[in-house]
Amino acid sequence: MDSSVLAFATDLLDEGPETFFGNLTDRAGVGGVTLASVYHEARDVFPHNPHRVVRYLEPGAAYFRPDPARWAGRRLTPLPSTAIGDRDPFAEAAEEARRRGLKLHAWTVFCHNDRLGFRHPEVSPENAFGDRHLTELCPANPEVREYAITLVGEFARYGVDAIRAESLHFHGLRHGYHHERYFEQLGPVTEALLGLCFCEHCRAAFGPDAEAVRTAVRAEVRARLADEARAAEPAPLDGLADGAVAAYVDASARTVTSLATEVAEAAAADGMRLSFMDGGGPGTGWLSGIDLPALTKGVHQIETLGYARTPEAVRDKVAAFAVHGVRPEEMAVILRPMTEDCDGPANLAAKIAVLRELGVPEVEFYNYGLMRLSSMDRIGQALRG
Repeated sequence: MDSSVLAFATDLLDEGPETFFGNLTDRAGVGGVTLASVYHEARDVFPHNPHRVVRYLEPGAAYFRPDPARWAGRRLTPLPSTAIGDRDPFAEAAEEARRRGLKLHAWTVFCHNDRLGFRHPEVSPENAFGDRHLTELCPANPEVREYAITLVGEFARYGVDAIRAESLHFHGLRHGYHHERYFEQLGPVTEALLGLCFCEHCRAAFGPDAEAVRTAVRAEVRARLADEARAAEPAPLDGLADGAVAAYVDASARTVTSLATEVAEAAAADGMRLSFMDGGGPGTGWLSGIDLPALTKGVHQIETLGYARTPEAVRDKVAAFAVHGVRPEEMAVILRPMTEDCDGPANLAAKIAVLRELGVPEVEFYNYGLMRLSSMDRIGQALRG
């Protein structure tokens, strides 16, 4: 079974390559590192960082040096983080990974990019009222699709083995923006409808009836915003507008599937694989455009979060994907070795044993800088056990 640890480029820069890679090989004993290449805004606590304990990550920042020739004439371009200065963490990681015989993966956040969304609102999803969700990029927008495909091409020169594609899909209303506020109870239907994109490209993908769907969604949302009792009423989306809303959601899934397939083809052309991250798992991604049976035909691998307290729960998560057409052999699973999920190396070893038994070929561990060094030791003990 292949193994790696997800990490931020700032971990490598702050600790230096010897310490950083030494911890990966000598403590965790993994065969690779999954380094964030483009990442979203965050505020994190770093237990073993030598320079800081709390750090803010910039919104939508790149942690490699983009090739200017690739992006000439483009509006959407990866913007390097100020944290890397004049350095190229990916070049440093690639050199050290080759020297140590480790695989290098590019952990890439695609459509959750508030820096590009705020700079170019017209490429962000547009709800039924014309409001833009500026923390995201719309997968149906041609510029966004060109950006995603071009971004993948950057990583071949670093010898990257696989692209770990996070956020290569739509997002709902509550994706997590700082100081995000909802003082009235919206209800799940209102939230779902406010998360649908009605930009010109999504409407075109659906066809001539898109405007009628948008009108129906606006009316339903207005009625639920005005009436607390109505907001709490359940209403299956496939029953709204005689099924037209559900059909519109299905069209968004086709958009995501085609984009993921094109990005996977671009990766394969440069000798890389594409792992499509479905963090929520089966039954949770419909509104995000995640159609697992369709995606398995277009991408190389589906990756999910195996965050759970017990090995049995991890088994259930993988089994749920199998029901939706994703075989364990086509998966990678991310585990957390920290106390929140594991009470010791035996617990983590049992989860890894379950994945091996099921035939899952890759396991990853989240996240280098956010765990104690003792959790890194726990990974090594579990992999050896």
